[in-house]
Amino acid sequence: MGVVGGEQAHQADQHTLLALARQAVERAAHGRPRATESPASQSAWLCTPLASFVTLTTGGALRGCIGGLYPSVPLAEDVQMHAYAAAREDPRFPPVQPEELEAIQIEISVLSAPEPLVYLSPDDLLRRLRPGIDGVIVQSGSKRATFLPQVWEKVPAPEAFLTFLCEKAALAPDAWRTGELEVFTYQVELFEEDSPQSFTT
Repeated sequence: MGVVGGEQAHQADQHTLLALARQAVERAAHGRPRATESPASQSAWLCTPLASFVTLTTGGALRGCIGGLYPSVPLAEDVQMHAYAAAREDPRFPPVQPEELEAIQIEISVLSAPEPLVYLSPDDLLRRLRPGIDGVIVQSGSKRATFLPQVWEKVPAPEAFLTFLCEKAALAPDAWRTGELEVFTYQVELFEEDSPQSFTT
């Protein structure tokens, strides 16, 4: 954004999305059906179809993460849908319980459109990746997986990053070296609650 007013408006939209995500997580934790709240702000950003991931953490440890790679609904609805799912449907974790809500912190990643990454060889692929900047998708046939850019903080080496990502996609760990692998990259706009329950309403 080029002007202060625009930046403030965008920050207000971020806060709106965090509040909507918090409501969805609370609804999920109490076993209530998912519902889509219409935000008071009808800004173009909130109403634009965009893809998002919602990540839940407790004390810095992952507690749930669900999202989509391609947009299908307005961003405000997408965030609510994935916040609810992160609290109840991440197969790695049991559903979030009401007593956990106070400690849970919410992080939202809004994705740019994935772009194919053209590479000539495994070494070329490693050179073209941008640690800390790019989210990465690997795909072979019907098998696909992604790591958000935040994963680079824990796995900074491109070789290990791709190996773990191939394993996540149920591919051979060295599929990025030996097979026909489609690779896509994207970037995210990342924002999170200042502290747990900051945006509870």
